[in-house]
Amino acid sequence: MTTKTKTPKEPSSSTGNRRAIAQEERRKKQRRQRLVYTTAGIALAAILAFFVIRALATPAPGEAVRTQGNAHITEAQMGQFVYNTTPPTSGPHLGSIARWGIHTEPVPNELQLHNLEDGGVMVQYNCPDGCDDLVAQLSEIVARYSEQVILAPYPDMDSTIALTAWGRIDTFDAFDQERIERFIKAYRGIDHHRG
Repeated sequence: MTTKTKTPKEPSSSTGNRRAIAQEERRKKQRRQRLVYTTAGIALAAILAFFVIRALATPAPGEAVRTQGNAHITEAQMGQFVYNTTPPTSGPHLGSIARWGIHTEPVPNELQLHNLEDGGVMVQYNCPDGCDDLVAQLSEIVARYSEQVILAPYPDMDSTIALTAWGRIDTFDAFDQERIERFIKAYRGIDHHRG
């Protein structure tokens, strides 16, 4: 008795061609996907690089000032400390804060400093001969913020306008809305408590 061994059928050339075509299509699809992902990755990296370079190239508003600590003092100690800027940007201050918003009287240095420490920005003006128009322009800007911005007169400074935040100051003599808004946007809300 002879046994016949079955030989496997050779795949038809059309089946082999279909497999080869399907494999080639998968490879093409994978190449297209890699190209899309690589292009998207490069585009994203370029966009991020643009914003990083732009942020690094744009100087922070105002002038950086060496900070003088953030110790709390009592009301009895008010007036005993010499600050390194006028108006001050850091240093010993009271444990309470001034009301946010528009003030018609100067805010004591020792009080406004706690506002700065809490992420506030002071917009202060000095107009010995009066400046109703300037005060109205400044009030319009400050009124947009329910907290962390104060407008107040400051008669003991040389410039007409001073913007202060913790460790930052910008002083100038003519109203500049863009400059003021940029300063507020840069520093408002940055808490400076240590701990």
